[in-house]
Amino acid sequence: MYRFLLTPRWWGINVFVLLAIPFCVFMGSWQLSRFEDRMQDHRTATERVDPEDRAPARPLAKLLPVDKETSGELATATGRYGEQLLVPDRELDGKEGFYVLTLLRTDAGKSLPVVRGWLPGTADPARAPAAPTGEVTVTGSLQASETPGSNGVPVQGGLPAGQTGAISAATLVNLVPDDLYDAWVTLDKGDAGMKAVPATAPQGSGLDLKAFQNLGYTGEWFVFAGFVVFMWFRLLRREIEFLRDEQLGLVRDDERATDPKEASAQGDDAAEDGRSGEERAPSREAEPAQ
Repeated sequence: MYRFLLTPRWWGINVFVLLAIPFCVFMGSWQLSRFEDRMQDHRTATERVDPEDRAPARPLAKLLPVDKETSGELATATGRYGEQLLVPDRELDGKEGFYVLTLLRTDAGKSLPVVRGWLPGTADPARAPAAPTGEVTVTGSLQASETPGSNGVPVQGGLPAGQTGAISAATLVNLVPDDLYDAWVTLDKGDAGMKAVPATAPQGSGLDLKAFQNLGYTGEWFVFAGFVVFMWFRLLRREIEFLRDEQLGLVRDDERATDPKEASAQGDDAAEDGRSGEERAPSREAEPAQ
């Protein structure tokens, strides 16, 4: 009954099934691991920006360059405050306002953007408190340069002088002559009565659409594996039923053809051959009498 499994046709089917199932399981497991990695990055980033779970402050130089491991860590830097800018259209606690950003010129000869605090309302230089004079040491959460359009950063241009839409070295280099760090810090305690700006998780570490796409792809690959198994059993069952019907004499000759069109074509060819044979056969009645 099962000797048909050794035919070339079924050898091909079996080899395909044996290769397809492990491949689908591997791809589903890989997508699941990608989702778990994103979940872990999200948990780690959330813990890192939580003031109660952060490690003690370290010098800025030891935390650069900013990546997923160092973003949100407490950093310290010493220098003198220089030029001050405003960052408009920033929301905090459900209210619109602006950041007060001041460049800290360090002894290394580079300037570090420092968000000293947040104020409600429209960005106005007259409302922004002046930065402390003399040498200061700041402590705040290290942040990567912002990208317009992500993490709530507005995409806008044509701002008045003394304002910037994004806090990044690529944006600030066009506004100030200083050599800038590709990072910035937000003070844990707002300066001069301003409200402190909380640290945010680094880009790519949240539960965004890509994370749930990985989870969806996981389910799809395992469904594909189940579908392959289902189709193999269905083909096997049809083959067995066909052989049983054939043994019982329930299969007509025309049903033995694998392709109905082929069977029809074979019948037409047989009929055509019959007619041709009749035309070629001589008629005895037409022979002349001797």
